[in-house]
Amino acid sequence: MGWDANDVALLKQLWADGHSAGQIAIRLGLSRNAVSAKLKRMGQRRGHKPPTANPRIVSVPKRKVAPSAACARPSDKVVSRRKPAATKSAPMEPKEFTKRQLYAMLVDAVKNTG
Repeated sequence: MGWDANDVALLKQLWADGHSAGQIAIRLGLSRNAVSAKLKRMGQRRGHKPPTANPRIVSVPKRKVAPSAACARPSDKVVSRRKPAATKSAPMEPKEFTKRQLYAMLVDAVKNTG
């Protein structure tokens, strides 16, 4: 389908009235891309809307970070202390624990975290 003089005149009038390319396309029975391409070939473009006279700038309140459980502890309480560095003369063998000792350490660890 080609553009006849009536369609072009209607296109110019609707575009000047502020209708969108989609609305014009529905009225003419064409696709929005066809209307947009014709407008571009004709050199028609929509001007930018002027900014409002008094823009309202609203600051967003800052979020407060909730302290995590690990940070909620008092800072004077020491959970563990580092052992002094051992001499490098002989490598230390890992200490072996019994099941009962491991279970007791696990119970203590659970009590300390909760």
